[in-house]
Amino acid sequence: MSNMSNFIKSLRDIMRNDSGINGDAQRIEQISWMLFLKVYDSKEQDWKIDDDNYKSIIPEELRWCNWAHNDDGKGMTGDTLLDFVNNELFPKLKNLEVNSETPIKKSIVKTMFEDANQYMKDGTLLRQVINVIDSIDLGDYNEIHAFGEIYETILKELQSAGSSGEFYTPRAVTDFMAKMISPNVGEKMADFACGTGGFITSWIKELEKKVTSVEAQQALQNSIYGIEKKQFPYMLCVTNMLLHGIDAPSIHHDNSLLKDVLDYTEEDKFDVILMNPPYGGSEKSSVKSHFPDDIASSETADLFMAVIMYRLKKNGRAAVVLPDGFLFGADKAKLSLKAMLIKNFNLHTIIRLPHSVFAPYTSITTNILFFDNSRPTEETWFYRMDMPEGYKNFSKTKPIQFTHFDPVVEWWNNREEIIVDDFPKAKKYTANQLLESNCNLDLCGFPHTEEDILEPKELIRQFKEKRDSYNLEMEKTLAKILELLDEDN
Repeated sequence: MSNMSNFIKSLRDIMRNDSGINGDAQRIEQISWMLFLKVYDSKEQDWKIDDDNYKSIIPEELRWCNWAHNDDGKGMTGDTLLDFVNNELFPKLKNLEVNSETPIKKSIVKTMFEDANQYMKDGTLLRQVINVIDSIDLGDYNEIHAFGEIYETILKELQSAGSSGEFYTPRAVTDFMAKMISPNVGEKMADFACGTGGFITSWIKELEKKVTSVEAQQALQNSIYGIEKKQFPYMLCVTNMLLHGIDAPSIHHDNSLLKDVLDYTEEDKFDVILMNPPYGGSEKSSVKSHFPDDIASSETADLFMAVIMYRLKKNGRAAVVLPDGFLFGADKAKLSLKAMLIKNFNLHTIIRLPHSVFAPYTSITTNILFFDNSRPTEETWFYRMDMPEGYKNFSKTKPIQFTHFDPVVEWWNNREEIIVDDFPKAKKYTANQLLESNCNLDLCGFPHTEEDILEPKELIRQFKEKRDSYNLEMEKTLAKILELLDEDN
């Protein structure tokens, strides 16, 4: 494609005229299955060079190279193309024969199309979209690198695509977390709600710096594991992995919360876990039944925290994004999870992120918890990352940048307590202090000069959690008073 910067604009302009496309989310989903077939076709050509006996799982007439090309304007178009895609391509790819022995790099084709959708109703416009996508030369190193940047832009657009925004964590955040985790060759990482694969690609980028041999390169290929419940982000993630050189991406279309956590064995555990669990959602009682009673929360993020702790290897490391509600939450499940985290794991660092990091999708303030499975917590450092100079809020046009983490990295390597305007910006607390405070981790937070504007549901949820926290504190205070009175008597 001669001008990669016009790629998204060209597709958007064409698809706006199709009556079958309703909004950004459908537009990106429509683009996704075509991008996958284009990228997969390029990969198959490479695999064929490496293996003369390679045989595609896709029937020859359905391979991108055999129907999507429009050489000399002779490619299918109009109703003929629409009929082929709707009645040949989709039904056959959805029903490919796959079994437990089918290699991942082949079985992903069926999984990709099981719940995929073809929204376009105008075959002529569909041909125009296919032509734009087919114009990308994935055999050209410079162009495939440029397309990687374009694909990143597509993922960023999910932030403003309605509910699909939950699938994208700002790249600056995932890169920072991967850098602090410091991957090692031979380790395997996991993300149990991987969305479009942001944490995995940051892991790959960081690990590539340490790849110095063919053996290490193969270890990198085998170093990732992801699970994504929703079809749309799953499609984007698999394509993302192929673009990043992972030929057999171990990405699974599944729900991480539908297995009893007590059934996990050593084979189910990982050296590193990097995640931004979905938060703000609630789960059915049938999902909660997979967790011990004391941690069987209805809050999605709580359940994922339990999965993370049960699936982290001995001496393994984790970095997890969680909302403020987890830090100060005082319901039974949150208190149990935090006590479990402090008593059984080494919760060594909590980074308090500034507000609007996830804007415009949500205004909820978040945090990064860093912990490992080496020993119980002895002390936990809290660090408040302030809004960079010149920024009042992050936004789609002014998102958080990796350089904004420079002060955090500098402090990380030379930790000291910091007080700003009588408020602690960085401070360490002992495990006993945290446990004695009823596991309140809402420390070194942001001084509030004006009331935050939150969604009504989030406002109610935080109010209930704070009310429960206050009630517990009152009960503890009352118990101490009664104990003192008994001693006086």
